[in-house]
Amino acid sequence: MAQLWGGRFTKETDQLVYRFNASISFDQKFYRQDMEGSMAHVRMLAKQGILTEEERDKILEGIKGILADVESGKLQITDQYEDIHSFVEANLIDRIGDAGKKLHTGRSRNDQVALDMRLYTRDEVLETEKLLRKLLKVLLGIMEENTETIMPGFTHLQKAQPITLAHHMGAYFEMFKRDCSRLQDIYKRMNYCPLGAGALAGTTYPLDREYTAKLLGFYGPMLNSMDAVSDRDYLIEYLSAMATIMMHLSRFCEEIIIWNSNEYQFVEIDDAYSTGSSIMPQKKNPDIAELVRGKAGRVYGALMSLLTTLKGIPLAYNKDMQEDKELVFDAIDTVKGCVALFTGMLDTLRFRKERMNDSARHGFTNATDAADYLVNHGVPFRDAHGIVGRLVLYCIEHQKALDDMSLEEYQAISPVFEADIYEAISMETCVNKRLTIGAPGKEAMERVIETYREYLDSHVRTV
Repeated sequence: MAQLWGGRFTKETDQLVYRFNASISFDQKFYRQDMEGSMAHVRMLAKQGILTEEERDKILEGIKGILADVESGKLQITDQYEDIHSFVEANLIDRIGDAGKKLHTGRSRNDQVALDMRLYTRDEVLETEKLLRKLLKVLLGIMEENTETIMPGFTHLQKAQPITLAHHMGAYFEMFKRDCSRLQDIYKRMNYCPLGAGALAGTTYPLDREYTAKLLGFYGPMLNSMDAVSDRDYLIEYLSAMATIMMHLSRFCEEIIIWNSNEYQFVEIDDAYSTGSSIMPQKKNPDIAELVRGKAGRVYGALMSLLTTLKGIPLAYNKDMQEDKELVFDAIDTVKGCVALFTGMLDTLRFRKERMNDSARHGFTNATDAADYLVNHGVPFRDAHGIVGRLVLYCIEHQKALDDMSLEEYQAISPVFEADIYEAISMETCVNKRLTIGAPGKEAMERVIETYREYLDSHVRTV
């Protein structure tokens, strides 16, 4: 068992205790970040005269060799070591001798693991945003092609008013755009360096924490050493952002599942993202959408679990904090996988435009516009509401859409109706006369689409 401690102890650690305490099985995930942090630390120690340049160069060469061997598969990270830190240090000492024993000068595992987790999470925050931007590009492409694709808009899962597919997709564009913004905010708050905080109270060595922070791409050092080793707020924020991403994906998947049903038939999911039934040959199941929807609960669970773990921990570092890693690693892998799969599914989705249009027509989504027509011809709104209600009842009884009724049928219910009622309640008129920004009208949508193009083209990050 390779351990970084032992002088205080007179007995070997019980094997069960050792395995329970060890973290190598999961913290090896940030082996690269651990070695990058160590190399920055060594450079700083040499700059401050704590190490000689010869010692610095020997240690750096040794760490780079370990990194290369791990990435090539020549060197395996095994459970012989307690954690990734002891793996690196033990192998370094084996390779370069006593100089390797100076690697840990002015550093504790507490600030080291805090650094590793922060570096790893920072990379993953950016990777998550990158995946979301790919999804946004697919959404924008659908919007650009469907400013005239009419479909019903819903409230309470009831057909309400006609909109366009571009307008519907735009709502999800806004959601995922906000997700990108949240990730950028998290990056800004978390991008400060804990290295140099020691176990909790700093160190007597003359460290240059600003220099180390700069080498590692941080804005600067964290300003309280106790907070530096015990802060996991950024993980809570990241898990919260990922839970929100999963909520958005789950809502979207729910709609695709509904739209894919025999009753709606708004979409056809590509064969690559569907499965069949083992017994029913006619089935084409939306399994990917259902799995993404289901995995939202997994990410929610990680958030609640970490919140619960942290809620009673006193300052500063406690071993409970080791529980952050498996939760976060699993959530990150889940979210990234779901975003990537969902993007592929959406990009290959086939929309049944005629079916959508027909559904809007036969769902009385133009009833509000028929009432507005009467109001514009001098009928009080409450009376107009009642008249159109009778029109809808008549259509239901006769299995017609509003725009299938003859003028005589209209006038039998209200003499106010004239021949121009058909233009007033056509699906195209109902959609395109809504021109305020954010509405589904083609002119309004094209303005929004241009704004979205600029957003994606600029790829502006505020971090």
